[in-house]
Order: sequence, then C-alpha cells, then structure tokens
Amino acid sequence: MNNTPLPKDIPLDLPLPEWLLVILLVVSFLAHIVFVNLMVGGSIATLWAEIKGLKNKEYDVLAQEIAATITVNKSLAVVLGVAPLLSINALYTIYFYTANSLTGIMWILIIPMVAIVFLLTYLHKYTWEAMANMKLLHISINALAVIMFLFIPLIFLVNINLMLFPEKWMSVRGFLSALALPNVFPRYFHFICASLALTGLFITWYMGRKDYPFEEYFKVFTRAKVKRLGYQLALGASVAQFLFGPIVMATLPAKGFSWAMMGVILSGVAVAVYAVYYMIKTLKGTDDQLDRYFRRIVISMGIVVVFMGSGRHVYRANAINPHRELMAQKTAEFEQASKEAREQAANQQEEEKQAIATAEASGDNTAKGKAVFNSYCAACHKEKTPLVGPPVTEMQEIYADNKTDLIKWIKSPGKKRPDAPQMPPFPQINDTDMEDLTQYILNIK
Repeated sequence: MNNTPLPKDIPLDLPLPEWLLVILLVVSFLAHIVFVNLMVGGSIATLWAEIKGLKNKEYDVLAQEIAATITVNKSLAVVLGVAPLLSINALYTIYFYTANSLTGIMWILIIPMVAIVFLLTYLHKYTWEAMANMKLLHISINALAVIMFLFIPLIFLVNINLMLFPEKWMSVRGFLSALALPNVFPRYFHFICASLALTGLFITWYMGRKDYPFEEYFKVFTRAKVKRLGYQLALGASVAQFLFGPIVMATLPAKGFSWAMMGVILSGVAVAVYAVYYMIKTLKGTDDQLDRYFRRIVISMGIVVVFMGSGRHVYRANAINPHRELMAQKTAEFEQASKEAREQAANQQEEEKQAIATAEASGDNTAKGKAVFNSYCAACHKEKTPLVGPPVTEMQEIYADNKTDLIKWIKSPGKKRPDAPQMPPFPQINDTDMEDLTQYILNIK
C-alpha cells in the first residue's frame, strides 16, 4: 500500500443501509446484464445469419427475426442499467469516479456512442425490405452496430475493473493503459461467451413458442432446426466459457480471493456443467424431445448467472476492503484535524473579540487597532516582511497621510499584483473599528 493513493472519502451518509444497497446492486446488475447479453449476443447472431443469408434466404429470415428483438432488449438493458449504476455510485463513489477520470474521454464517449448505435439498430431493423437489393450496405450497417455494441461494454468493463486496483491508479495513463491490465480481455471474452450462450437459449425459446407463427416466415427451416441452432450456439459458447473462466481466475490478483468467493464460483461451475450435460443430451435426442429439458437448462443457467454475479461482488469486496479501511482511517484523521482546526479558529476569534472589547473598554485606541488588525489582517500581512500580501511598512509608504484612501481600499480592494491573490473586501468592519485599524497601520513602528 506504500505507493497506493489514499484519497479522503466523502463523509456523507448512504441513502440506504449498506447491506440493502449491496443486494440492490447485485440483483439489479444481474437483471441488467441479462439484457445486455441478449443485446450483444443478438447483434452478433444477426450479423452471422444475415451474411449466411446471402446464399440461403432462410438465414436472412432468421436474421430479421432476431434483429426484431434487439431494440427491445436494448431498451430493457438501458432502463435496468440505472439501478446498478446508482448503487455502485453510492457504494464505491471514490473508486468509480476515479476510474471514470482515469479512462477520460472514452468514458464520456459512451453517451454519444450509445445514441449512435441505437439509431443504427433501428435503421437496420426498419430498412430490411427497402434495402433488399443493397444487402452489403445493409449488412455493413449491422456490422458497424455490432462493433459499437462490442466496444461499449468493453469501456464499462475497463472502468469497473480499474476500480478494483487502486495500486494501479498512479501508473494508468488513460483508457489504453487501463485496457492493458492483464485480466481485462479474459473477462471480456468471458462476457462475450455468456452473451452468445444466453442468446442461443433465447433463440430456442423465442422461435419455439406455440404462438409464434413460424410457418409464416420460414419456408424451408423447421422449428426443430432453428431450436437446434439455438442449442448449438448456447452449448458452444458455454464450453468456451470453461476455457476463459480459468484464465480469468488466473489473471485476477490474489488479493480478492477467499474461500467464500471460490465456493460461490465453483458452485456456479458445477451448475454450468449440469446445464451443459443436458444441452448435449438434448442435441443427441430426437426433434420431439427438444423441449424436454429446456426449462431445466434455463433455470440452471439462471442459477449460474446468480452465482457468477455474486462471486464477482465477493471478489470486489475482498479486493477493495483493505484499501477502504485505510481510506476510512485517513478520512477519520482528516475529520478530527478539521474539527480541531475549526475549534482553534473559533477560540482564537473569540479571544480576538475579547481583546477588542477590552481595548475599547479601556479607551486605548492603539491597542484596539492592533486587536482589529490581528483579527482581520494578520493572517495575510506582517509588519515588515511580505506574507500573502505586502507588509505594513509598504502600506505606510503608499497611504502616508491618506487614511481615506486606505479605508476605501480595505472596504473594496482591487488587484494590483499579478503574482498575489485578490484581497477580499472587509465591509463587516464598522466605521469606529476601521478608524482605529487604519490609525494603527499608518503609525506602527
């Protein structure tokens, strides 16, 4: 921790109990990430199917049907993203905003990028027939949307990842520097695999619904074929996750690991193996058995998402807590020092008021002028040497035998020196005290 920055925390009360905010963060993030997965995975599946549709019209129909869902999933992803964003802001304010500032312009670009990619998805969706004879241009629109859909989550992931490592803050020099951290891309590819796996199951459900008019759209493909395509996508992506998962674990710093975190993650892996087993069993079965284990697979994958999301939070808490404890200690020390400074200033101000009152009662105008000077002027001016402002001797040279202009300057000062700060006005000094103050300044030896 020697080279790790320890900023002071913002001493504000949380809007809710911390445990409740943590639950809201985990639950709302899981709901949000599911639709982000469907949005990203759906855009990739649409691009793949539309390219294949150049040779086989049925794939073009499949691409159009998947594309119709992307804008809906996109809207849900955005709406459901508000709660986790607010929760993480409240729980990890210093970490979240530090990561934002270190990634700089890329974080700011998220807003215009999101607006552009949404417009591209609507353009792609509603020009399918109009651009039927311009398929390469139509595909290019989708390809650009896919690139942006892939890049926006990468920016989020880089920021969230950077939160976990305060010890890296001093060495990070922008987005590309944060992107180079060793665990970023394994986590990113794990996210892409999750997106494709959920999209595969979504396609199987969406195209297999009893109220879905499958035969109106497809002339050659059967429901069974499309369901199998969905299962195959889900299975392939899930198997790939078993490859990227260990790489993610290997590249994460050990500081966030604990037996509880490992227990949560390994439980998720066990449930994922269970789901993969039934995907394989389903694909090996006959067409009339394709729905037999679907609910079991979906529930299992849902449990996997919960375990992985919870494990991610446990790791984050483990990784950040030592730094948060040190930061809390520094914040407490700062608050105590601030309190003592305020009390000292208040005591000093009270003593100066008492000195002015004593001098006034004794009728000693010189003593009173000195007390007023100590109360309002001594913080910035010494008698013979410069401090924040010029010494008293310089004031005497400028305003010798000109008390009126000195009073005007004190009440409404300007700025004469470019290398010195602007002097504040002192309209709160009453006329009697001002007379004694300026008399003291002009006659002090």
